[in-house]
Amino acid sequence: MTDVSLLNLAIADLLLIFSLPFLAHYARHTWVFGGAMCTLVLSVYYIGFYAGIFFIVLMSIDRYLAIVHAVFALRIRTKAYGILASVVVWILAFTASFPELRYIEVEDNGTEILCTAYPKSHHIGRSIAFFKMNVLGMLIPLSIVGYCYSMVLRRILMLRTSKKLAIRLVAVVMVVFFCCWMPYNIAAFLKALELQGILPSECEDSKRLQLMLQVTEAIAYSHSCLNPFLYVFVGEKFKRHLARLLQQTPCFQVQCMKRYMTQAAASVYSQTTSVDERQVGV
Repeated sequence: MTDVSLLNLAIADLLLIFSLPFLAHYARHTWVFGGAMCTLVLSVYYIGFYAGIFFIVLMSIDRYLAIVHAVFALRIRTKAYGILASVVVWILAFTASFPELRYIEVEDNGTEILCTAYPKSHHIGRSIAFFKMNVLGMLIPLSIVGYCYSMVLRRILMLRTSKKLAIRLVAVVMVVFFCCWMPYNIAAFLKALELQGILPSECEDSKRLQLMLQVTEAIAYSHSCLNPFLYVFVGEKFKRHLARLLQQTPCFQVQCMKRYMTQAAASVYSQTTSVDERQVGV
């Protein structure tokens, strides 16, 4: 189940990363890629955004079951259940992307071309989208992830085996998730309040809030780049497979041959020196 979840998490992160070059160009200039690409890029962005977070939640539940309920996990943590859970997560991510997917369009306001899920005049829809992202993209996932890893930590502390690395990894996963996503959700929440008229929407304040939204959004996207290090590269299974793969590469074999030849030469030199010393002694 873990391998299936990791594969789908990688796919979700790649979908999100696919949209970033287009959105980065759009943030600096105007939308120049046409209506079809607008629909494709924003659809991939929303689905990848929610899928990435939901798969992190799924992996947290998977680790919780594996450590806290190990006996029950033997029956439930199978490839079949992993595929079924992944399908459910993709359906939830697609569902969570509505109604934004329905209203994606290219808008020409006379000064620039916009690619958006809601027109700039549709303040209610945009604010609801931000609030929905706060709930589905942060509050609920953080609550589930926090509960799962707190139970994992509690279980690890009860074990008598070495646990420093496991505790450190759990702490890093929680801190990185919180630090990457919390600033963006705070900025999105403030933007929603501005759209509702609760916060002042003067020109300078609005520009500062928009800049804050873009900066924190970039920090949130960096979590997709950190996922491989948090969930794959630190795993013992990955290290074993990587070591096995490196052993089959020509470079590794050449290094082993050099090491073997060096050791053989040193051994011959040592034996020759020993013979010379015996001859001198005679």
